[in-house]
Amino acid sequence: MLDTIATILIKLLDVYYYMIIGYILLSWFPNARESSFGQVLSRLVEPYLSPFRKIIPPLGMIDLSPIVALVALHFAQYGVRVVANMLNNTF
Repeated sequence: MLDTIATILIKLLDVYYYMIIGYILLSWFPNARESSFGQVLSRLVEPYLSPFRKIIPPLGMIDLSPIVALVALHFAQYGVRVVANMLNNTF
């Protein structure tokens, strides 16, 4: 049961990880974020990215906050794996 929940959570975090990467890639193309797909990604990704943007200021034209957000998401995935392994070993 715990394995299933952890696996689903890790897969959801994977999907969100790739959504952020897609959102970053959309910034390379003119008006891509204004498309319907870009707007949907924006509504899903911006709430997660905005706290990182408040902490990490852009360096000129380069916004490093999505990179830090991706690293934090990776650590969250790792944390889910560790907690799931710990719970599986105790039961």
